Amino acid sequence: MFKKLIIILAIILVSGFSAVLTDRYLFPYLASTRVFSKYDFLKKSAENVTVINKTEQVYVKEETSVEKVANSGASSVVNIISYPSADSLSGAKPGYKNGTGIITTSDGLIMTFASALNTGTGIVPAVSYKYKVMASDGNAYDAELFGMDSWSGLAFLKINASNLPVVSFGNSDDAKPGEKILAIGNSLESYGNRYFSGVLSSFNATFNLGGKTLSVPEKMEGVFEADFDLEENFVGGPVLDYSGQMIGVVGSVEKNGQAAYFEIPSNKVKTVLEKALRKELDQNAVLGAYYVPLTKTYSLANGISRESGALIFSPSGQNGLAVIAGSPAQKAGLRLGDIVTAMDGEEITLKNNLAEILYKHKKGKEIELTVIREGNEIGIKVSL
Repeated sequence: MFKKLIIILAIILVSGFSAVLTDRYLFPYLASTRVFSKYDFLKKSAENVTVINKTEQVYVKEETSVEKVANSGASSVVNIISYPSADSLSGAKPGYKNGTGIITTSDGLIMTFASALNTGTGIVPAVSYKYKVMASDGNAYDAELFGMDSWSGLAFLKINASNLPVVSFGNSDDAKPGEKILAIGNSLESYGNRYFSGVLSSFNATFNLGGKTLSVPEKMEGVFEADFDLEENFVGGPVLDYSGQMIGVVGSVEKNGQAAYFEIPSNKVKTVLEKALRKELDQNAVLGAYYVPLTKTYSLANGISRESGALIFSPSGQNGLAVIAGSPAQKAGLRLGDIVTAMDGEEITLKNNLAEILYKHKKGKEIELTVIREGNEIGIKVSL
């Protein structure tokens, strides 16, 4: 009798335990499958049941991430040596210079910023320079000056090579302040890459490469700025995001007697590169006027009703110092105080500024400016 009781209790315990397992685990699982999900009693059994998935913790070392970013772009960075040709001067000669460059095409088009090179421009008597490119694999190539872009300050060299590692372009419109970035430079005589990591601090929409207090439409406007000090050793080199994509190229201009460093956004770099490949760098248009890019703050402080556009301006209030004599702007009748709001119907904004739009047009083309003059909107035709 006692043995039967034990057996009955065992059966009850096993059955109860099986029922709990079935209700808690088997029925909810079946209710989630395609075949059994249509049965209501299975759906009810799954109510108020929390399914916990197994998770896995992954630890990422910061040092490893930086190393991978550096490796992804380092092979496309080169050292450019500018040196005077033997017959360019008699007597004392200007010295040589090392600068950083970037391989942009596999057949040897090298890009850099103009100040990373010696070009002989502005030297009297003129000096003829030669160029040598030192690649990351240790090979040295003779290079020819391919072209220089007056708008962006970017310069291009050509070497005779093939199957070269090229930089990977990122979308600079997706780059946001606060993102981590990495700059690469190679301008030392040791021909080794240097690295600088930091944060993309801002997009400065009103920074004009003209180096003056006022903006000029013939120079690029709108650049990235970083929170680290980019020395001259990084000028001409790439700035990468942490996926290894190039989002900018380091450049510098002199402002108020000091070198100001910045990064040209990669989307603007691509526009210049495409123009270089079409061999149109010598066709940049000229307007010939100084302006202030309108912002909400400037308009509010100066009682201007518009918050966008390009205000033709001179601190002295003289028209001759706002509109250059003999320029297309002067010949077309552009005046001090005019607010240019569009070019050929394309609206001027902080991001799509006057300089940006002008760069899309070739010299010799006739365009129409939309201008606010004394409160009235007029159209002015200009032959660039």
